[in-house]
Amino acid sequence: MLVNKKILVTLGLMSVVVIGAMTSMTPQKADEPTWKNLKVLPKNITKDQLHEVMDEWEHSLGVHCNFCHVRDEAAKQMDWASDAKPEKKMARDMFKMMNKINEKYFDAKKDSLGLTLKSGVNCYSCHRGAAHPEVTLPAGRGPGGPPPGAPGVGPGGPPPGGQAGPPPAGTPAPDKKE
Repeated sequence: MLVNKKILVTLGLMSVVVIGAMTSMTPQKADEPTWKNLKVLPKNITKDQLHEVMDEWEHSLGVHCNFCHVRDEAAKQMDWASDAKPEKKMARDMFKMMNKINEKYFDAKKDSLGLTLKSGVNCYSCHRGAAHPEVTLPAGRGPGGPPPGAPGVGPGGPPPGGQAGPPPAGTPAPDKKE
């Protein structure tokens, strides 16, 4: 009886080892990619979803893949996981900023992967097909504009041509000297 118990325990342990080895060797399905170095996009994003996001970024900035990604010349292919280009870090930072804006100001909802379903702003909102959008100010205004309540500036700012408008309401009239 003791021999039967030893054989039974040995067979049980061997079957656990064999089953464990077989399940760990199960090949990964072709539709389940393993991504390297995803930091802001969901780890379980599908290949089609990833290409859709990258395509949107590419067209919003008017660039190609090599704007953010480097090419591994030895392997003669793109090194998608590399963080060698600072543009890739900037893209991640801008993506996080866009998500925060949409969550805070536009009550954006996310899908099961964590991607924004509907947004108020996206990359194209500012970039409009330019990799480095030019920051422009309205004509006749300096950075930040005049301080609130500045003399001679009405609620809409100075009129075209830079001429000062009437003083704000409640401002004493200047003394006239003749």
